[in-house]
Amino acid sequence: MLKGIHPLLGPDLLHVLRSMGHGDDIVIADANFPVTFLGPRVVRADGVDAVAMAEAILTHMPLDTFVPEAAWRMEVVGDPGAVPEVCATFQEIVHRHAGDFTIHSVERFAFYEMARKAACIVATTEARLYGNLILKMGVVHPHESARI
Repeated sequence: MLKGIHPLLGPDLLHVLRSMGHGDDIVIADANFPVTFLGPRVVRADGVDAVAMAEAILTHMPLDTFVPEAAWRMEVVGDPGAVPEVCATFQEIVHRHAGDFTIHSVERFAFYEMARKAACIVATTEARLYGNLILKMGVVHPHESARI
């Protein structure tokens, strides 16, 4: 056990997050997402939904402020303007933890291409459709890091 670490972040995911650098992406994937063969390392989070995982990750990871977009969701096939409930909840979590960031929608196959370049895919058991999110890591400023 460690103090101050969100309990959903197991040792494999903590290692990934600690190893990521500014500009690296992490994917939070729902149960239908093709995690196994896209290429990046997969960390399983069985029994955890995507919203809870987004909350856990954003408790510790800043988003990138040096780019115009730092968070993406998969666009609804056939209805690109739709915002599924799970995605609206993602937006609330991003605002609460990272500030004034908008989650941008990306066409399904373009989203898969973005995921191929990610540092890691976190495979949740999120059952809601379109419960997928990509987050771009920002920088941790000196005043935000732990001092020993």
